[in-house]
Amino acid sequence: MILRFSALTLVFASAAVAASAPTFHKDIEPILQNRCQGCHRPGEAAPMSLLSYKEARPWAKAIRGAVLSGKMPPWHADPHYGKFSNDLSLAPGEKETLVAWVDSGAPEGDPVNAPKPRSFVDGWSIPKPDMIFEMPEEFAVPASGTVNYQYFTVPTGFTEDKWVETVEVRPGDRSVVHHAIVMVDSGDGWRGQEYLAGYAPGMTPQFWKPGQARLIKAGSCLVFQMHYTASGKASKDRTRIGLIFARRPVKEQIVAMQAAAHWLSIPPGAPGYRVEASTTMHETVQLVGMRAHMHLRGKSFVFRAVYPTGETETLLDIPRYDFEWQPYYYLQTPKLLPRGTRIECAAVYDNSPNNPHNPDPEATVSWGPQSWDEMMIGWFDVAMAVRKPLARRSFDRTSPDRP
Repeated sequence: MILRFSALTLVFASAAVAASAPTFHKDIEPILQNRCQGCHRPGEAAPMSLLSYKEARPWAKAIRGAVLSGKMPPWHADPHYGKFSNDLSLAPGEKETLVAWVDSGAPEGDPVNAPKPRSFVDGWSIPKPDMIFEMPEEFAVPASGTVNYQYFTVPTGFTEDKWVETVEVRPGDRSVVHHAIVMVDSGDGWRGQEYLAGYAPGMTPQFWKPGQARLIKAGSCLVFQMHYTASGKASKDRTRIGLIFARRPVKEQIVAMQAAAHWLSIPPGAPGYRVEASTTMHETVQLVGMRAHMHLRGKSFVFRAVYPTGETETLLDIPRYDFEWQPYYYLQTPKLLPRGTRIECAAVYDNSPNNPHNPDPEATVSWGPQSWDEMMIGWFDVAMAVRKPLARRSFDRTSPDRP
């Protein structure tokens, strides 16, 4: 009798656990929609799709491992510094829910509990672009060898100034595109070519808050700067850019700035070589976003503001830089940078044999365009009042040979 009672108790306990276990449609699908499906869907950078239970179930154990290790969702900013509007990191309880779902057998649950599917524009991560420009022709990337930077000029045909509030650069073949930068050439002598948008591994579309936008002057051309890396297989690429124009009056112009260390020289075998660069604001602006760029020896990257008062603030800390994930980090609340503020960037490189990605630990590494060279750039976007004409000294104009 006691044995029968114990068996019944176990049955009821198991049923209670099963009933309380997270299910895909009720508990997991909303998390995947918010944190994962932007990349984990057909045609995007992630290796598998997670749009449905059928697609996600075979990857349940892999999802558990990636979540517990912190590999996914990929977000490398130290949470102690700054709050970012595009933060992909899991909210409190979401990691535990994902792990509990896998540990309970990854049940599907009732489809009636599924959230409304996210809608995506085929071929884009942004809503449907108002206008699309692409390289005039495909570029053939060889299977091996070094490919020099390629430049392609595309006239916009704009007969009036255009304000762009969302922009996305899409490679035709990500496997061979090290990076792509699209510059605006307005034909203005002193203004030169100005950064519009770019692509690097893991980089997401660029977007700004309502009332903020980049300016493309009437009659401008777009210049595609393409850096290709041979992958071992011959390929063809035709990168394109999608633009969404501002729907409301623009009050602030978004301008790209940078702090770069073109003089860097990393000694052979150095496990933690530090390089610094800075840029000073010559007028008051609002900081809206930041992005770190290094190559395969990159280890960590920090943005700091040194205010005219002498006060110092850490704006963004990336303690574990990943070449495969180079997003812009967009501030939830723009940061006021008074005139005289200095943006300081500090990068650390691992040129030792312990770095599994290091092309050559015995090399002295200097600035260069290829992945086996190095770069150190702290990109950042600032917002400036439209009513104020841009002074030549207000910002560091970007150059097409500086990705």
